[in-house]
Amino acid sequence: MSDLESLHQRISETPRPIPHQRAYVLYWMQASQRIDYNPALNYAQWIANQQELPLLIYFGISENYPEAQLRHYQFMWEGLKELHTEASKRRLKVLMRIEDPLMGALHLSKEASWVVADQGYLRHQVAWREELSRHIDTPFSLVESEASIPVRSAYPKEAWQAGHLRKKLLSQLKPNGVEWHSVIPAVDAFASLSQLQGLPPSRFQVSSLKIPKEVLPVTWLKGGRQEALKQLKRFLSKDLAQYAEKRNHLDHPAQSNLSPYLHFGQISAIEIVQKVLESSPKVADSFLDELLVRRELSFNFCHYNPRYDQYEGLPEWAKTTLNEHKTDSRPYIYTPQEWEKAKTHDPFWNAAQREMLETGKMHNYLRMYWGKKLLEWSETPEEGFKTALYLNNKYSLDGRDPNSYAGVAWCFGKHDHPFQERPIYGKIRSMNANGLRKKPGFEAYLAQWNN
Repeated sequence: MSDLESLHQRISETPRPIPHQRAYVLYWMQASQRIDYNPALNYAQWIANQQELPLLIYFGISENYPEAQLRHYQFMWEGLKELHTEASKRRLKVLMRIEDPLMGALHLSKEASWVVADQGYLRHQVAWREELSRHIDTPFSLVESEASIPVRSAYPKEAWQAGHLRKKLLSQLKPNGVEWHSVIPAVDAFASLSQLQGLPPSRFQVSSLKIPKEVLPVTWLKGGRQEALKQLKRFLSKDLAQYAEKRNHLDHPAQSNLSPYLHFGQISAIEIVQKVLESSPKVADSFLDELLVRRELSFNFCHYNPRYDQYEGLPEWAKTTLNEHKTDSRPYIYTPQEWEKAKTHDPFWNAAQREMLETGKMHNYLRMYWGKKLLEWSETPEEGFKTALYLNNKYSLDGRDPNSYAGVAWCFGKHDHPFQERPIYGKIRSMNANGLRKKPGFEAYLAQWNN
């Protein structure tokens, strides 16, 4: 499949007459915060070239983005600063401003002959794009840039399990990946739009924003495409070959650390797929199942289920069995404050929570255990679900993401099937600490995070 053929599958357009005497084509960048492997940017640049106009790339930094903390803003800004530098080298005009992104896009669209935006899957992202489409008088194109295969093409309704997507995703991508070669600008936007002034990246500090600053930035991981490529190179050379065997080890797990970069759109999943297949195609299946199938299953979940972030959005069988066991005696009950401060009786749960508090990430296997115990030791399953989302979204670098919502929901039965009935869990899959004690390195992990 060619780049152009694949791109057309990703575009939904609102046709309107093209206004005369407009200054530029506008690309409202939000989900895909990168220059390379960016279908939305490529399409916007292609339109600009056809119209012989400069392309303006706009990014609005909101000071009240839902649930975002200083930790998230800092990681995002590290990527945006690098993006601005790279765009300047290529004579691309990037306009960054501290303002409501929707209001900024609406204002800039008044001088645009065409508006392009990248696709979002969360409620507020979809609402912003719909609002923009309703209030502009110019053609509007929405380009799906984060999914490897467009969500509606991959499956036409909410998928109840990973198998619904697995065959199609893997068969379409593995033989013939798409490269998304950058479109060369026909007009020097950097020069022709120099009068538009935005944020000066060299002098801006994230700490100056009026944002929640309770959760501090992490020091072990930096944002940006170049950092993402370093993590990918490390993973390909050291961990991919042993990913299937060692990803659940508790000491030095074979993990990619790429989820924060994917969350902020600083690297494309398609680029990762291509480099993985070029490196070690024979050992790639386990990793690709996580990168493609599980990640894009979460896109499907958020796209088709309007209650993806609510307990009510769980499957009926899961809610029924949990309700039947709602009054079961629980050996422990913790408050949201005790959960947040890692003040439980369980050293494994406390270690996982402390890892997330300090590093912004959690061992993937322990994340499942962490969620299951929130179900088991909260006063009600509804409270456990709410607490899990609150903690994950507040502290995880890859929180506030379709993967986060699908991951928490999985702990409560989503994308799973009924198991043998037991107290509290009902027919929901359970987990216990005995399984963790069988994992290599559990003593070192506990020692590291429980000191």
